[in-house]
Amino acid sequence: MSKIRVAFAVCGSFCNISCVVKQMRILSNNYEILPIVSKNASSIDTRFGKANDIIDEIEKISGKKILTKLTEVEPIGPKKMADIMLIAPCTGNTLSKICNGISNTAVTLGVKSHLRIGRPLLIALATNDGLGASAQNIGKMLNTKNVYFVPMHQDDPINKPNSLVSYFNLIERSIEFSLCCKQIQPIFR
Repeated sequence: MSKIRVAFAVCGSFCNISCVVKQMRILSNNYEILPIVSKNASSIDTRFGKANDIIDEIEKISGKKILTKLTEVEPIGPKKMADIMLIAPCTGNTLSKICNGISNTAVTLGVKSHLRIGRPLLIALATNDGLGASAQNIGKMLNTKNVYFVPMHQDDPINKPNSLVSYFNLIERSIEFSLCCKQIQPIFR
């Protein structure tokens, strides 16, 4: 039996990338990983890590070259390259683009291509404005067919009261639910 294929898109919530890569490693034991990395996450060195080190680690885990170009992700839907698509971490910027039908990045065009064939999208949010400007987009996406969220929480309600971060350790369980067309509950913990 072949493995379930996960298009795993990584965005530039740089402080969360190491946690997400750890989850990717765990998933690679049971799932085939198709890595997609945003332009920023694949090209910007930060205090949280060097872009080339992140790329090398993701490619080693997945056994595949990362996809970063529009032309590389456009066939995801038509060629049925993934059973589910996961964005982890998903920034407020990426969420906004998806919510408003903007597909000008590898991640957002990958999502558009994947959703057009009715397959599930799982979002693991990490944004400082989840309970601010991004709240309306979360609401809209919760009401969108085939879109699911990894449970999330306020990571620092005193110092960053609008910030939301997903429980990345619940990604695999959330995938299982999403593949059955169900939202894991509760969403906010």
